[in-house]
Amino acid sequence: MKDDDVLIATVLDEAALTIEQICAACGVSRAWIEQRVREGLLTAAGEAPVDWRFGGREIRRVREMYRLECHFDAVPELAALVVDLHEQIEALRARLALLAREGR
Repeated sequence: MKDDDVLIATVLDEAALTIEQICAACGVSRAWIEQRVREGLLTAAGEAPVDWRFGGREIRRVREMYRLECHFDAVPELAALVVDLHEQIEALRARLALLAREGR
């Protein structure tokens, strides 16, 4: 992850982007986002695409899923699974680091 990715993710963690904004931020098409939300691979607040809102977590997911799909020819479900596992590993590492700092 590059420094600018960290900065963008930090700033946008509290943001609620529209579908157009997330498409622009991640360089993907509206159809790409819509398909993955409908398949349950991305989470959006709101009922219809015009009402959907996305947070910083979804920006990271979109970028990583798109990269996996393009560079490794992964099907969307596999890309989402890899991203899920990566997020879980990061969470476990953070927890281990916290426990180490506490001396456990």
